[in-house]
Amino acid sequence: MSIKDQLLDLATKRNSPSVTIAFNTHRSSPDNQKDVIQLKNLVKEAEERILKEYDKKEVLDVLEKLNQLPDELEVNKNLESLNIYLSKDTFEFIRTTWPLNQEGVWIDESFAIRPLIKEINRNKEYLVLYLTQKGVHLYEALNDSIVREIENDDFPYTEEAYNLSHLFSKGNRQSNQLKEFYNQVDKALIRANPEHALPCLVVSTDENYSLLLTVADVPSLYIGSVSTDFNSPTQKNEFMKLAWDCIKDKQHKERESYIAEMHEAVGKGQVITDLQEIYQAAIDGKGELLIVHQDFHQAVQMLDDRTFDIVEDPTENGAIDDITSTIAWEVITKKGKVFFTSQDEIKDIGKIVLKTRY
Repeated sequence: MSIKDQLLDLATKRNSPSVTIAFNTHRSSPDNQKDVIQLKNLVKEAEERILKEYDKKEVLDVLEKLNQLPDELEVNKNLESLNIYLSKDTFEFIRTTWPLNQEGVWIDESFAIRPLIKEINRNKEYLVLYLTQKGVHLYEALNDSIVREIENDDFPYTEEAYNLSHLFSKGNRQSNQLKEFYNQVDKALIRANPEHALPCLVVSTDENYSLLLTVADVPSLYIGSVSTDFNSPTQKNEFMKLAWDCIKDKQHKERESYIAEMHEAVGKGQVITDLQEIYQAAIDGKGELLIVHQDFHQAVQMLDDRTFDIVEDPTENGAIDDITSTIAWEVITKKGKVFFTSQDEIKDIGKIVLKTRY
């Protein structure tokens, strides 16, 4: 199950108490042994808070699951951070590839999903088309890693089967035969990606990438290219590092463009910066674009369905530890966009800002 699917599932669950534990972890030994110690400390904090807020007889099943956590932790599988979601009906570990800015324990009637929302923003699923005269391969990638090579009736295109060395010979570079081959590859990619769900990054020479775009049926599927030695065989580690650097640069530019969009919307009177007004606009479906600085979080005490009081202590009985998770979820489910950013330019407007649709 993808992180997005896990988020969709967790966001709809309501149980009291719902316990979220999130902390940074270590990929390798011996540092990953520290993760067990940290988890034990967080479990102790969660137990103390639960017993302070609930009758012990009502939460025995949750306390039992908490006690199991240190034994359930498989430290050799740890990545950069770990999110644990636990209630009487739920017991899930979700490892993520990015360090957390805020570690700790959250106890509420729903799970604290903010780390997963941030993870979705930072994760990138895409296709990599490796195009050389030694072979044409198509890969499904996540961030800096290949998930799998796509092998079907079309891919891979091997040198032997298609006489690629002759097809890509210098005298043949701009021939109709080569253009027809690129169009064939393009159509094969669309068959492998029929709903255009994943964008494609091409590993090739600039000349061949440009030629591919001229014959592509859907040029917008291709988000860019990284250069490679056209004559070399597939070197996955090398080209995936280049591919991920390219994707990260595009993500950074994308966040910059959304910040610029937010600044422009200020002049049109479409931006809300008051937290309570942002919450109300989000639940009403008015949110088009939400940007939250990654350092911002705010505990609140709900007064009714639409209003709340700010509280300083997130452990206060009945408090929502961080209202930004709820706001972000409301925007996402109503087809708005949500971005968490470390770029301080957004602070010129506010640490949490919402562009409205109207």
